[in-house]
Amino acid sequence: MTDTALLIIDVQVGVVDGELRAARLDSVLANLNLAIARARERGYPVIFVQHEEEDLPHGSPGWQLHPGLAREEGDACVGKRYGDSFCDTGLSALLTDHGVDRLWVGGCATDFCVDSTVRNAVSLGYQVTVIRDAHTTLSAFDLDAEQVIDHFNAVWSATRATPEPLRVVPAAQLE
Repeated sequence: MTDTALLIIDVQVGVVDGELRAARLDSVLANLNLAIARARERGYPVIFVQHEEEDLPHGSPGWQLHPGLAREEGDACVGKRYGDSFCDTGLSALLTDHGVDRLWVGGCATDFCVDSTVRNAVSLGYQVTVIRDAHTTLSAFDLDAEQVIDHFNAVWSATRATPEPLRVVPAAQLE
């Protein structure tokens, strides 16, 4: 058993490389693969979360995990229908089964699924490390995706009122 798991949220073809391409996608994939390698070196479970909804049906080409991810047989996959990866999923049970109380988190979308999962994980008592250079999003509203990513890295870095520390570090500094 280990105390840490790597959680990769919604890095699916139709989410990050579909009609629109997510910001910094090539570097995000490279940094997620670095995080995957570091997790595997330490024996940490690697867990992929896949979103599904009417426009992204389970099993469809767009629903598939991005082929640029360094997946291996035996990696866990968790399906979800809401932004928060814990909401109505088996994620909590899976983490409990592995004895996990610390998470490394990356994926898409920074401002929706990653943020809601990070905030809920902190509320549930997990010590969370957001991988600063391994999450992405699309441009939305009045901000471009680059601004959104930088904004959330700053917000998470400044967050102090949490039961466990919320850390934001680049993939190369994961420990």
